[in-house]
Amino acid sequence: MTVTLLTPDGLPSTPTHSQVAVATGTRTVYIAGQVSIDADGTTVGASDLVAQVEQVHRNVLTALAGAGATFDDVVKLTLYMVDLRPETLGPAVETLMRVRAELGLTATPPLTGIGVSALASPDYLLEVEAVAVLP
Repeated sequence: MTVTLLTPDGLPSTPTHSQVAVATGTRTVYIAGQVSIDADGTTVGASDLVAQVEQVHRNVLTALAGAGATFDDVVKLTLYMVDLRPETLGPAVETLMRVRAELGLTATPPLTGIGVSALASPDYLLEVEAVAVLP
């Protein structure tokens, strides 16, 4: 494995992500922001956060596979969420963790969550970018 995930003493431990990813390898994979559209370009789950979290993760997994990578190779995720507020954070995290478990994703790479006022379509609630490192 080219990625070691850890949370050093003195930093908070969270179920959603590790605080540090140490990567060794020779190829870096950058995944463009993935939104809740299928291969035909149809929006999946307009206004449905659960459906969008699932579709976005499926898109990230598909993009990674196209580069010969898996979720275990991811060293950084950036999540952009429309109208992210303290009161919506808890349900969003619960949804994220449930969908990851359903998809069998156990890696917890570092994650930055950013609240935005809008994405490219008013139907999109979430967009995720990923960076992976391969041997």
